[in-house]
Amino acid sequence: MPNQREGATDDSPADLPCLEKLDSPTGSPPTASLSSLMELENCVSNMSLAHEIVVNRDFCFKPRNPSTDSLEGRVTEIVHRAFWDSLQEQLNSDPPNYSHAVLLLQEVKTMLQSLLLPAHVRLRSQLDEVLDMDLIGQEVDHGALDLHRLAEFVINTMASLCAPVRDPEVRALRDLKEPVELLREIFRVLGLMKTDMVNFTIQSLRPHLMQQAIQYERAKFQQILDKQPDSLDNTTAWLQTAASEVVSPCEAQSDSPGPDSRGPFSPTAVLNRAYIRLLHWDPQDQKYPETILMDRARLDALGQRLQMLVLEASVLLLTNAQCGRVVFSLQGFVGKLRQSITALLEGSHTREADLKGALLGIGEIVLQQMSEALATQGGAALPEESQDLLKGQISELWKHNNPVCVLIGERVQGFLQDTLRGGPAKRSPELPAPLGLLSAELVELGTAFGRIVHFNQTVFGPFYAPILRKLLFQPVGAEAGEDSR
Repeated sequence: MPNQREGATDDSPADLPCLEKLDSPTGSPPTASLSSLMELENCVSNMSLAHEIVVNRDFCFKPRNPSTDSLEGRVTEIVHRAFWDSLQEQLNSDPPNYSHAVLLLQEVKTMLQSLLLPAHVRLRSQLDEVLDMDLIGQEVDHGALDLHRLAEFVINTMASLCAPVRDPEVRALRDLKEPVELLREIFRVLGLMKTDMVNFTIQSLRPHLMQQAIQYERAKFQQILDKQPDSLDNTTAWLQTAASEVVSPCEAQSDSPGPDSRGPFSPTAVLNRAYIRLLHWDPQDQKYPETILMDRARLDALGQRLQMLVLEASVLLLTNAQCGRVVFSLQGFVGKLRQSITALLEGSHTREADLKGALLGIGEIVLQQMSEALATQGGAALPEESQDLLKGQISELWKHNNPVCVLIGERVQGFLQDTLRGGPAKRSPELPAPLGLLSAELVELGTAFGRIVHFNQTVFGPFYAPILRKLLFQPVGAEAGEDSR
């Protein structure tokens, strides 16, 4: 959100404080090239922030507390301790030196003013009256400065402005008598209150920002494209790969493929295929499409979840094939088995060795629970050959070309394609067997995936259109290109 009001319209909420950057670094004036680079970085940062606020409903700022074990944490602790020790020495000197204390009071006043709403007219007036820096300077000159009186006013003001969750911390300030410790805690709690106000403002602005987000992100990306014309290279390669995957099977099925056979060549089909490819993207591949880079973490997480669901469905399919419907339909059997499978698969997506080990453990658990279920039914134990076969089939699921995983993966991909074709306002398509056992998880995943895709396609559609025209309709001519839009 640019400084943070850029792009706001006249109907912006009037009862919200102006958002300020929590950290505003200063330095020497940049050179021309550095200035251009910083402007581009600022543009990307603003677009990413606005996108995160709109897409991530749980987005919020958190106080920055570096770990005490890290270098940053140790340096921060040393610098802060040195600052407050210096202030202690100044106040303990005879006569006391209030130069730093006055600067801190000015900073406290500024922070309190940033928390005020436009309706706080009386409180703003009281703040200017009590924390009158000219008057405080005169009191310092005459040795009449009363820090405790000023601190009491500050604490009362904080109590009237803070969120209920901060009430205990503000009350604790009243028990502090030592000036340095009191000032240090006032700054700490004010920092928390400022973060609370920023998060409150974000929540209040979200409905307003939702209406402007599409035009805002599109305009910001256009600014990036104007400064770096190659900012669509990865996107073009991504769409080109998806187009080849869509077009090649269609041409193979047609004896005379031509420009008039546009059903299979629709841009929507290419885009949907391209989006689904993102769920299987190689983490080591850095050539990620620029237009969806802000959602990469979310899509990677969905892809990992999808991989685990495919493995879980594959194990269930193999187990059902060996133990039969009678055991598989026992109450509680599938639920208990799924819990064990999920627990063993957790965290196994990062390394192939971890996945192999997890699948070996799953094979043992499946046989154990299957034997217990058969025993409760009075049935004979599974033959040893069948046990070895099932364990071997489960242990082979890590392979990329495993026929069971390929089958389940194709069905999941078909489900996701149907979800995207249905649009965000329509019901999710029916799940084919055996994925019905995982229906809740797959529907949840498909809904989250569809929401990201729909928003991205709405924002960046004008950038995708000329690329898809060139890939799919260039032989037809300009007129067909216009139709494709």
